Amino acid sequence: DALDVLVRADRHMWIHQTNWLGEPILNLPQDMFALQEIIWHTRPEYVLEIGVAWGGSLLFYATLMAVLGGKRIVAVDTYVPDDLRQRVGDFGALADRITWIVGSSVADETLEAVRQIIGSSRRVLVVLDSDHSHEHVLKELRRYAPLVGRGHYLVCCDTIVEDMPVQMHRPRPWGPGNNPKTALDQFLQEDDRFAVDRTVDDKLLFTCNPGGYLVCRKD
Repeated sequence: DALDVLVRADRHMWIHQTNWLGEPILNLPQDMFALQEIIWHTRPEYVLEIGVAWGGSLLFYATLMAVLGGKRIVAVDTYVPDDLRQRVGDFGALADRITWIVGSSVADETLEAVRQIIGSSRRVLVVLDSDHSHEHVLKELRRYAPLVGRGHYLVCCDTIVEDMPVQMHRPRPWGPGNNPKTALDQFLQEDDRFAVDRTVDDKLLFTCNPGGYLVCRKD
């Protein structure tokens, strides 16, 4: 089945082959198209990417904003290499839409910096894709969910970890029982503002984020 294909493909770093404007995204093309559809329908003013990786997804969001409108992409990570900043910066007008915040995604000062950028806007898309341990993702969900207004989305990435065998070829501190999916399940019991958008799930054959596309139902 599709999960088995993804598990076997992961051993060969298949996901690392997805690029945007020559920069790696580290995500599946179908998930990126799902995010594109969300952005098309909701027209967020701000995209908060929590966990930057190699920068391709930042350029993806910036490209969409250049076409559809929007104000800024906020990139949050604990470490941003100088060469990554330079490569992204070489894209000129696209790079001008990106604001970098270096620090823990759940630190008070990081959240304050984010709020200073987005102001009172609730037209915010949040993509959580940093540390995938249960406790960290749960903190992120609790801290970033209040920034998302009705009709907009919070995406909890890599919920697939719950359904995958332990990655012996790529050891991680998270795995079955301790991952974004377990954190998301707990969060949804606490916060009734959000619901899984099954219309996204139902069209994705391959996805790293099953059940991870949350839509805010009320302010």
